[in-house]
Amino acid sequence: MDDYREIKQRAWECNQGLMKNGLVKYTFGNVSAFDSVRGVFAIKPSGVPYEDLKPGDMVVVDLDNRVLEGKLRYSSDTKTHSLLYRNFHGIGGITHVHAPYSVAWAQAVKPIPVFGTTHADLAPHDIPCTGVMSDEMIRGDYEEETGNQILEVFKDISFKEVEMVLVACHGPFTWGETPEKALYNCVILEEIAKMAIFTLDINPNAKRLKKALIDKHYLRKHGTGSYYGQESK
Repeated sequence: MDDYREIKQRAWECNQGLMKNGLVKYTFGNVSAFDSVRGVFAIKPSGVPYEDLKPGDMVVVDLDNRVLEGKLRYSSDTKTHSLLYRNFHGIGGITHVHAPYSVAWAQAVKPIPVFGTTHADLAPHDIPCTGVMSDEMIRGDYEEETGNQILEVFKDISFKEVEMVLVACHGPFTWGETPEKALYNCVILEEIAKMAIFTLDINPNAKRLKKALIDKHYLRKHGTGSYYGQESK
């Protein structure tokens, strides 16, 4: 019996979701699915084209990056994923892509401002961007240091309110309670990044959305008083 079938299947489906939503080219990007009870996650193998992937190809590793199941080499971003799982308690999935609009902001080393209600529906703050990695960090354990950069940003921001980040000069990482939510956040982040670029093209002096509207749109979808969507039965 395959003990890890469910998380491998979910990781595979969400990786396919990256391709279906136009967020990846060739072999770039990855999604992982986490089992918090067992402290393991399934992640895309490195350098395998999405159209060739099968659920059984997903690599299962523990939080110390030890391979528990899988014949292929795990994603080069695995150490970043494991560090976030160890520190962002409650998340169940992580995505990373090189989609053009969000990467453009990361390459510019700029946070994405809250310009409109679409952004506020997703997060009540600007989408943060890390600092540029030092030469010492690059020469060290690069993927682990990428995770450390993300943790540094979230010392002052709630990772539960803002489920995404831009890694400077690199690209976006998103997460959520499930791998499906992490994928959703990745899709919407790319749309927000595109809208923000268009906004500044039209009006380079565009102002951030006022706080009352940010609060209204975020809180009607999130928290105890939310009323967006249908009640679960």
